[in-house]
This record gives sequence, C-alpha cells and structure tokens, in this order.
Amino acid sequence: MLCAASIVLSGCIDRDKSDLESFVQDVLATKASRIEELRPVEPYEPYTYGSTEGPDPFEPFYKEAKAPPIGDDKNRTGPQPNFDRNREELEAHSLDTLRMMGTVELNSELWGIVRSPDGTIHRVQVGNYIGRNHGKIIGISEESIDLNEIVEDGRGGYQERAAALALANQ
Repeated sequence: MLCAASIVLSGCIDRDKSDLESFVQDVLATKASRIEELRPVEPYEPYTYGSTEGPDPFEPFYKEAKAPPIGDDKNRTGPQPNFDRNREELEAHSLDTLRMMGTVELNSELWGIVRSPDGTIHRVQVGNYIGRNHGKIIGISEESIDLNEIVEDGRGGYQERAAALALANQ
C-alpha cells in the first residue's frame, strides 16, 4: 500500500507547471477596476391613511350577488348527504383520480381493489364511500365498482346520480 501511494505522489512532483505560473503572473499583473460606491439607503417613512371620506380601501369594490334561498332545509325532499358520519379515506380524492385495480373474493364476498393517487392500495366493499361527492358503493363486479353519488343540483338541493369505476388497463 505504501508503494502504491509513493507511485501516485511521484506523478504529482515532476510536472511542468510553467503554463500555470505564467497564468498566475498575468492575473496578478492586471489592475483592478474601481467599484462605484453604493448610494446611501434612504430612511423609510411610513404613510398613515387618514381619510374618513370615501370608500374603505380594504372593502371589495364589487358585491357578489347571493342566490335567494329556495326554501328551508327541513322542508326539502330528495336525497340528502349524511354530514354527521365519519368520512372514509377514499373520500378525500376525486373519483377520476382513483383506479380500480381488480377484485378479490374473501369469505364468498367480492371486494374491490382501488389505488389512490399516492399509490396506496385500498380494499373496498359494498357500503363504503369513495370520491368527493358522497359516493356510496352499491355493487362490485369483476369489471367495475358501481356507486351512487349525491351531488348539488344548483338550486340549493341535492340529486342522486349513478357513477362507476371501471377496471384500469395496465
């Protein structure tokens, strides 16, 4: 090992360094240019808004028109999402970002295998909720996971619509 180190170091000793020495002499011979002085920093003067007349500058200059209420929530008919239940993990993702990867049968019950956008694999069954629109799974087959979503109808109420997750092509 000592022999190998002496061979490596001997290669560094006998090198011609004349080009390096001439470059260093050229750099040292050049005169440095003068750098202009920086302007002094002006002190900050705060401005106090003291106008009591005119509009408040922090209020928006337009007013959003709010839709008139259609009716009391208690008198509404039709489907209503259950806001009191605990949300499931797959409800944090929109339906188009979820992928059905397959199915598995466990105790003669078919379960769906779903991949979330972060790559986590989830096992779902009929009755689970997925997607951001209160989607409840109503059926699982080899080709798709069928669900009913409850979405706003634009008039202050909700409506039910069918949706599905198809088996993803690898």
